[in-house]
Amino acid sequence: MPKHLIVVESPAKAKTMSKYLGKDFTCLASYGHVRDLIPKQGAVDTENGFGMKYQLLEKNKKHVDAIVKAMKKADSLYLATDTDREGEAISWHPRLSRRL
Repeated sequence: MPKHLIVVESPAKAKTMSKYLGKDFTCLASYGHVRDLIPKQGAVDTENGFGMKYQLLEKNKKHVDAIVKAMKKADSLYLATDTDREGEAISWHPRLSRRL
């Protein structure tokens, strides 16, 4: 059983990394952003310090569910997203972290 889970942005990267990593690693893709601000009204909670309200992107729900399921079996998690702003946002999103 894999001990380590690595999350990357794209399925192509996950496939390539899987070729180089040993059997102790599982590499999955987030397929880009996993959540976004709630559309229209209600995205900012003005009553509680202007906190942002996010929702899971429905198109990525199955990918997030797969990551959560794999993490339950893994000993460690590595977020190996790109070093650009999008990658930083994907790794930062607390929604994914909370589900893990």
